[in-house]
Parts: sequence; structure tokens; C-alpha cells
Amino acid sequence: MTMMFGRRAAFGLMATAAPAAAGAQTLARNARLILGFPPGGSSDVVARLYAERLRGTYAPQIVVEGRVGAAGRIAVEFVKAAEPDGTTFLQTPASMLTLQPHVFPREVRYDALTDLIPVSTVCSYPFAFAVPKDHPAQSLPAWIDWARAQRRDLPWASPAAGSAPHFMGIVLAKKAGIEMTHVPFRGAAPAVQELIAGRLTCFIGVLGDVSPQQGEGLRMLAVSSPARNPRFPAVPTFAELGHPDLNKDEWFGALLPAATPAPVVVALHRAIVAAAATPEMIAALDRLEYAPTVSASPADFAARIRQERDDWGAVVRESGFRPEN
Repeated sequence: MTMMFGRRAAFGLMATAAPAAAGAQTLARNARLILGFPPGGSSDVVARLYAERLRGTYAPQIVVEGRVGAAGRIAVEFVKAAEPDGTTFLQTPASMLTLQPHVFPREVRYDALTDLIPVSTVCSYPFAFAVPKDHPAQSLPAWIDWARAQRRDLPWASPAAGSAPHFMGIVLAKKAGIEMTHVPFRGAAPAVQELIAGRLTCFIGVLGDVSPQQGEGLRMLAVSSPARNPRFPAVPTFAELGHPDLNKDEWFGALLPAATPAPVVVALHRAIVAAAATPEMIAALDRLEYAPTVSASPADFAARIRQERDDWGAVVRESGFRPEN
């Protein structure tokens, strides 16, 4: 179970969460929030937003520290080996815990449920299916009909090989009976430019990476969120269009090293919930096209990781994907 806060709900939650956090700083020492990605990106922005709001409720200071390398795995391994006293915790995208163990089984040397303690998600964000603005298809069903009629491999893109959008494309192509050739990119920006130029038939990626060009150079035909995005109410969800298996929002989550004492885990969870409910956090995440989604409890977060890891395992196995693909 997860909780997503709107601007109105934030005030009610703050009234209940604030007493648990105020005056109840857990750690006497400063803490480090570890990331696997470089400064300036969305992961870094979200981490700094939370670090500011966990200061004084969880620890005196929260220092954001990058451990970059191996597509984010170095950071996870660093926290896995850290002292389990609450002073070191991780913020990582979902795919590091749920997808990469299946995509890179030889490289991944951690288990999110045994080497770490899941605390909570901190935000979530959907993916979008986009086509060039002048594409003849005005809807996803129409695009599928168009693609079937081409009788040739169609070039499509994702931000990276082995990413969630990559496998979403594989699932869609298989279900629709379409032959598509995946063109992996190093990030969304160059892929979006190729899409706008008309050299790709479609792109699947994070909503926030394509939404600035909506109606200008591209057109979104579907989003992966459970409900339509308030900013783009005309864009249906995959589930509405008969593809509920493509409802796969990404999230960032916080985790502690295994063997961290239960009171510390609970305290960090409470501090995250309180931080996520502040109007300032909601507004800041909204500007990124993210939502402040938190887990109802650490146990619920662990259950979510387990379920999503199992789901992605089936998708990867059926795809026949190999890292060199």
C-alpha cells in the first residue's frame, strides 16, 4: 500500500505526522544520504529536497553523497556494507532493486530484501508513450493498427537498454503482434530529438522527459500512471486502452543497511512521511512531474519490492533479453 499526497491531503497528514517527528530527532550524529547518480539529475534534486526536510527530525544534518558508477550499483553496495546504525541510507530508483537483478544477474551483488531494509518510497513518476507530432495515428490503438500495416521492423527508442521502458516496449510489441527494432539511447534527451525529427516511430520514457514537447514536436498517446495526469487529461492511461500490464510507474525509495535497529527504521519512515506531506515538497516534486508517494509502512514497501521484482523477472525471462542486446 502506498500513499500519494495532494495539496489538500498534505495538511491533514501533517497534523498527525508532525508530532511524531517534531522534537523527536532520532540520531545524535549527522547522516549521509547515498546516491548512485551524479549531481544535477532528478535523483540528486529529490535527495536534496528530502535531506533539507529530514534535518532536525531524523538527524542534525543530512549530507547528500554520490557514489557513482556501475549504473548505480556501487551506491547500493556501499550502503549494503555500511554500519547499520542509521547514519547511512540509500535513495535509489526502483529498477536498481526490481529490474536489474534480472537484467544483470552476474553484476548485481545485493538483495534489497536481505542486504538492505526497505523504509519507504519517496516519490513516483509515470512513463509515457510518444510519437512524432505529425504522425498519422491520433491514438495508441490507431498507432498499433498503423504499425501492423507497415509489415516491416519499426525503429523505436527507450532511454537505455535493459531499462523499464525498454521492456514495456517489448511487452507492447508482443501483445500487439508488431515487429519493432529497439534503438537504445544514453538518456532521454537524444532519443526525444530523434523522435521529433521523425527518425523513430515512437519513444517510451519518463513523462517529464517528453511532456515539455507535448503538442510542439511530439504527441503523447498513453501514460503508465493508474489515473490520467491532471496536466494532460486528454492522454489516456495504458490500462484504459486495454494494457494494464504496462501500468509500471517508477519510484525512488529509501533503504537502510540490514540489521539497522527497528526503532531507527520506524523513525526514518515517519520522518519521510512527514517531509513528503509538506506543501513545499509537494510543489517541488510537482515541478518535476513527480508525486510525493510514500509507503504505508516499511513492511509494505518490502512487499512492493518483492512483488515488482517477481513481475519484472517474468517479463525479462519471456523477452529473452541478454545484456549485449
